[in-house]
Amino acid sequence: MIDDSTLTFEAHLESRAEAVEALLRQLLDQQHLLSGEIARPQQLLKAMRHGVLNGGKRLRPFLVLESARLFDGDPAAALRVAAALECVHCYSLIHDDLPSMDNDDLRRGQPTVHRAFDEATAILAGDSLLTFAFDIIADPATALDAKRRIDLVLELARAAGMGGMAGGQALDLEAATVVPDDDGIIRLQAMKTGALIRFGCEAGPILAGTPPSDRERLGEFGAAIGLAFQLADDMLDLTANTETMGKATGKDQSAGKATLVARHGIDWARRQLSGLVEQANALLEPYGESAERLKQAAGFVANRRN
Repeated sequence: MIDDSTLTFEAHLESRAEAVEALLRQLLDQQHLLSGEIARPQQLLKAMRHGVLNGGKRLRPFLVLESARLFDGDPAAALRVAAALECVHCYSLIHDDLPSMDNDDLRRGQPTVHRAFDEATAILAGDSLLTFAFDIIADPATALDAKRRIDLVLELARAAGMGGMAGGQALDLEAATVVPDDDGIIRLQAMKTGALIRFGCEAGPILAGTPPSDRERLGEFGAAIGLAFQLADDMLDLTANTETMGKATGKDQSAGKATLVARHGIDWARRQLSGLVEQANALLEPYGESAERLKQAAGFVANRRN
């Protein structure tokens, strides 16, 4: 991976995304080539590849890599954890796009998995990417001691499960009939969107074996930028177009979904985003210039345009 301090933040983000994409491609190619007692249905592998090898900013993996770099964590192990997190994220997108959920036809500018294949294959592709994530971390090829791998598996499972992303999705579905108050919306978004982002920030201290205070501080940083990410996303749903976003926009408004932006307005949301970036940056102050890229990530999340 490129590690040149003269690069722009966007160039760093792109280089990390390319490294993660290359590893995901390699890992899935290995699955394709494996033979023997266990059959690996090729149609399922194609659907998995369609769902995960389709570009994207790879922000969550970037957070893993940069939080690990901040604490001198092993780069190769961090890259595998980053790839695992992206598998979980892409599984969630595949399932979120299904007709029984958000019913979307477009993701990252291409047909969603259930449109490119079929609903049953999309469900299985999501299931397979979710379980593959834990395969990647638990594999001895992720060269960490057993305790650190167990800790990463545990925290990723919690971030992805009922108390995290999946639970947040359930609350989001409930919100279609029982409109939450502001605290309910924040709790929903902290689970549905924020939990995986928070894990991405906590993963670095975990795999580097630093004191619990580092993990707590990076977790708070992740919580702040997770909320900022969702606020920015809700703003874009109201203001951006499908071509820019690579997915349908305006759906939340059409469905009457409760969001903080819809409730309080764009100007309010911009003020909140500015405050969240300040909060995120303040949390990183003890780490000095070493945390500069993570600070830039907070600004990028708050000001993104797609």
